Amino acid sequence: MSVERHKLTPAGYGAGSVSSPVVRNRVLRNTYWLLALSLVPTVIGAWVGIATGFSIFAGNPMMGFVAFMAIAFGFFWGIQKTKDSGMGVALLLAFTFFMGLMLSRLVGHVLGYSNGASLVMTAFGGTAVIFGAMATVATVSKRDFSGLGKWLFVGMLIVLVGAVANIFLQMPALMLTISVLAIAVFSLFMLFDVQRVVNGGETNYVMATLSIYLNIYNVFSNLLALLGIFGGDRD
Repeated sequence: MSVERHKLTPAGYGAGSVSSPVVRNRVLRNTYWLLALSLVPTVIGAWVGIATGFSIFAGNPMMGFVAFMAIAFGFFWGIQKTKDSGMGVALLLAFTFFMGLMLSRLVGHVLGYSNGASLVMTAFGGTAVIFGAMATVATVSKRDFSGLGKWLFVGMLIVLVGAVANIFLQMPALMLTISVLAIAVFSLFMLFDVQRVVNGGETNYVMATLSIYLNIYNVFSNLLALLGIFGGDRD
């Protein structure tokens, strides 16, 4: 299932004061360092979730979804309020641990295939390639991609509504469509969010990391789901 981003209104896209090149480079560098660090709690969370059989959706998927969104938005609120302090970094890392727990069910399912480890590494590699490509374009391109914001916001809402609807419908075709759309939308969000940092639209590296982390998380989880469906081997 895709994760809704912390920005909920299109007006938030592309906003922010333009900073000096020195500040922009520092924010981008700190964002990449914190982004790399945030993957550690995610992996630990996924491992703990697999080891304990954690699943917030067990029993009642809809109530699990509501609980997940409530917890996620609680983290978003806390991170936003403390983004200029060490507490903001701590909350971000705690959030990535929680997201690792949420990812554990999917990872555990894929690891149940005989080629599961290979599929996980393929999804990770594919996500890394997509992020590398989008970050490179965002950094070197002279084109302004801020106009994508409203369209990506609409795409994100479509993904979210489709994911919620499929909790009740349980339609494989709809799930596949949502996954493909999510990969496309959040891949473009990588481009959009990195360029916001490069152009000085986002000057807080904690919030920049949160945005880009959610993009990476959604691309990876949906890519892994597709690989599990089409490449999983039970033999």
